[in-house]
Amino acid sequence: MIMAYLKDFQERINKNDYPGFLKLWEEYCYSDEPDGDEFIKILEAVKNSPISGAFGQHIEKGLSLWKLIEDKEISRKALRLIFDIQKTNSSTLAEIALQHLEQNYPNDPLFSEKLKLIGLRGSDNFEGAISKFELLTHMAPGKYVFHTGGWGTCEIMDVSMVREEISLECDLVLGTKSLSFSNAFHTLYPLSDDHFLSRRFGNPDKLEKLAKEDPSGVIRILLRDLGPLTATEMKEELFDLVIPAKDWNRWWQACRAKIKKDTKITAPSSTKDPFALREKAISHEEAFQKSLEKKPTIQETIVMVYSFLRDFPETLKNAEFKTSLEARVKDVLQNEDLTAAQKIQLYYFLIDLDHMKESKELTEIIDATSKYKNLIDEIDVISFKKRLLTSIKEIKENWKEIFSDLLLHVEQNLLRDYLLNELAKIKEQEYLKSKIEELLNHPIAFPETFLWYFQKIFTKKGKAKLPFSDNDGKAKLFEHFLILLSFTNDRPNLRDLGKKIVNIITANRYEIVRDVMEVSSIEQVKEYILLSTKCESLTDHDKKIIQSLAEVVHPSLSSLRKGKDIDEEQEDIIWTTQEGLQKIQKRVSEIATVETLENAKEIEEAKSHGDLRENAEYKAALEKRDRLQSELKLLSSQLNKARVLAPSDISTQEVSIGTIVKCSDSNSNVTSFTILGPWDANPEKHILSFQSKLAKEMIGKKVGESFSFQNENFSIQEIQNYFDR
Repeated sequence: MIMAYLKDFQERINKNDYPGFLKLWEEYCYSDEPDGDEFIKILEAVKNSPISGAFGQHIEKGLSLWKLIEDKEISRKALRLIFDIQKTNSSTLAEIALQHLEQNYPNDPLFSEKLKLIGLRGSDNFEGAISKFELLTHMAPGKYVFHTGGWGTCEIMDVSMVREEISLECDLVLGTKSLSFSNAFHTLYPLSDDHFLSRRFGNPDKLEKLAKEDPSGVIRILLRDLGPLTATEMKEELFDLVIPAKDWNRWWQACRAKIKKDTKITAPSSTKDPFALREKAISHEEAFQKSLEKKPTIQETIVMVYSFLRDFPETLKNAEFKTSLEARVKDVLQNEDLTAAQKIQLYYFLIDLDHMKESKELTEIIDATSKYKNLIDEIDVISFKKRLLTSIKEIKENWKEIFSDLLLHVEQNLLRDYLLNELAKIKEQEYLKSKIEELLNHPIAFPETFLWYFQKIFTKKGKAKLPFSDNDGKAKLFEHFLILLSFTNDRPNLRDLGKKIVNIITANRYEIVRDVMEVSSIEQVKEYILLSTKCESLTDHDKKIIQSLAEVVHPSLSSLRKGKDIDEEQEDIIWTTQEGLQKIQKRVSEIATVETLENAKEIEEAKSHGDLRENAEYKAALEKRDRLQSELKLLSSQLNKARVLAPSDISTQEVSIGTIVKCSDSNSNVTSFTILGPWDANPEKHILSFQSKLAKEMIGKKVGESFSFQNENFSIQEIQNYFDR
């Protein structure tokens, strides 16, 4: 088996099991047909491990294996590693090193001087002799090296054999740096002229040009020279160093598509795994067959086949591969545990592979089904979901009823758009009208669908007329839009939707509000104003803007403004306790320093998947970014208006901010309410925001006075200072 020992050696290294490692090494050295690549990987693993020093006393046993390696380059690498690790400095090793160097550098004019520098003459210590000799031979002005101590990639400016010193210019330190040969042996390793780091440091413009002409070619160079890298790690090597920041996103998307088709690059299955360079190119068909050999589940197989045919349709020109794939699909179809959804997707594959127009079996499955919503939900591939809808239209005579039922229940906008367009083509539109009326009357039951249709109507241009697309319809839609927003306040599962709605309302300087005000009657506008006051997600500033826009269209509304219990200056202040202020400051800090950075990583990782057409993670990450930015902007704005309550701010002559109010109802039940700012509000503990309706009814009242709320009469019994509690 290839690399049969490597895994066992690595396990012992990871466990720091030196006795076990040494025992395995003795067994390994008796092999008479060594795998040169495995031999090198074992030596590399132990060289960088804690057991390297102790193992250096026993590595000579590996010379018997080294002598059996026929490939000259592999033999050279293996011998270099043996001398890097060895600690015995035996005469046998000295003889082998000298013979090797004489054979490979017969005409070196500085041969004797270099032997002295590396310890093979006049010294008993020649650890790393071959690596040191190769570094000395490499060192010349204009050549490149890498400094492992933090200087990065360096260009050699000068070499002095007399002073035994080298001068460097490096990318991570300023100015020219000098380094003795003895230090260079421990911190430098040579880079070839075509090494990625040499190209990036020596001629980044040329590398940028190559990257734009051949993106996957540069990725191959990167992986060849730096080893397997994740998408994030590759970005660190390329972003702004090779590809300008402004071009990165576009370049990476194009590059990702080419990497996917590159037969020498292994793409990871997740963003946490690295890309790697294969030793030999593997055709897409071969790679796909190997992935199927891992025995994926039926659902995984369906997704794999779909993704493969989407990305590599040209592989179907290979008749042998096409036949084998068709046989594989038919074999899966024989499974007795297949669901109807899985059978449908597999038959779609067969239709595509055989270029058939239809399948009798597929028709029978679709015709026998009654729960189409469940069927669509069980299909993972969006394009197959849509394809099922087209099949339903072709097969079922009652497709109109099915489509109208599905319209409110499907979750993807692509499917909603298709259903809407097909139902809109029906001349009478009775199916569509009835469903949109149901949607309008029950926005809370279908919140995402309602938001989709609202945006469809308010951004619609030049398409067929849809229900409620006239002025009166838009007015009704906007009214229910605000009703939906008011319900998002108390429902955690709708809070993100509420933020989306607020963003729509405030976008482009309240463009939608201005447009709908212009086509609404004064009674409708009054209803908008009333509903907006119930929407806690809207700031006081938002509500003022809505009021002002209403007054522009209907000036008579200005006389209907309620007298303020708190004057204009006070109304703009957000009162808070010190605890409430700290809570919001902590939230702002958390968004700015933690969540925003995590979201940026999520976006980059999602981008690395490529194919943004069906990249749900990318879209979700972008939506999360918008929500975070909106929340940060809102809270930062509110912090500028915040004022911390002090005992001197509070008067107990009447109900005001910072008071604790005891009220009795008509049944003499006494309840205490604390009136504070919105950041301290906690209805479960009877702590009210001064902006709430109940608080506004109480503010300004004195002991003995009454007020009404939700058809119940209350009497003020006692008023206390919050700080005296």
